[in-house]
Amino acid sequence: MELTGKVAVVTGAASGIGLAAAKALLDKGAKVVVADINVEGGEAAAKQFKGTGAEVVFIEFDASQEDSVANLVAETVKQFGRIDIMVNNAGVRALSETHELSYEDYRKVISVNQDGVFFGSKHAIREMLKTGGGVIVNTASILGSVGEANAFAVTASKGAVNLMTKSLALKYADKNIRVNAVSPGYIETGMSNRNTLKPELYAKAVAKHPIGRLGRPEEVAHAIIFLCENDFVTGSTVMVDGGYTAQ
Repeated sequence: MELTGKVAVVTGAASGIGLAAAKALLDKGAKVVVADINVEGGEAAAKQFKGTGAEVVFIEFDASQEDSVANLVAETVKQFGRIDIMVNNAGVRALSETHELSYEDYRKVISVNQDGVFFGSKHAIREMLKTGGGVIVNTASILGSVGEANAFAVTASKGAVNLMTKSLALKYADKNIRVNAVSPGYIETGMSNRNTLKPELYAKAVAKHPIGRLGRPEEVAHAIIFLCENDFVTGSTVMVDGGYTAQ
């Protein structure tokens, strides 16, 4: 797919991987909707991008609420006339021993990470069917492929994202809608970096990656661009994990 002029929605785009993905798509000539529950961060990101002459808007939304996601897609179509790319990236986590994990925290992770992919895909596909196709890229995680002791809710949600991706890819392949996922390892973002983790925890996280460091948001964004551009890839999860899951 040639990305120039395409309309892309990136959820969770106020920071981290989503922000990097929005920038990468804009650099490729796409029109981008920055979508996030974080109004201040989302508006700041859109303002920054607009300063470069890019076609970009910010739309506030909550990935866990179907009405909000439906409105996001509807507003995108209202602004740009169509939707060609949906990057379901918004995500949260809850780290706790499972016997201490509250149902409220568990449900929050599932509602954003898993339900958000369902809602985003459902409403984007409805529009893509009207215009002859499109691309969906879901942000999964290494924790959708391997377990981690204190990340029960995250592993449940991200494992689901991997199989939802395959199911969607099979269902809509003949409709010219490709569906793939990226699976990041530990990435230097607001949730995991030198400043937010204790030195010993940061060193432990680095040690899990054979490449010897954490990833950068731009490296995940690069994989998202590949999945948007390559017309023969669907139903795949691309690991961007510094060798984490190769062990």
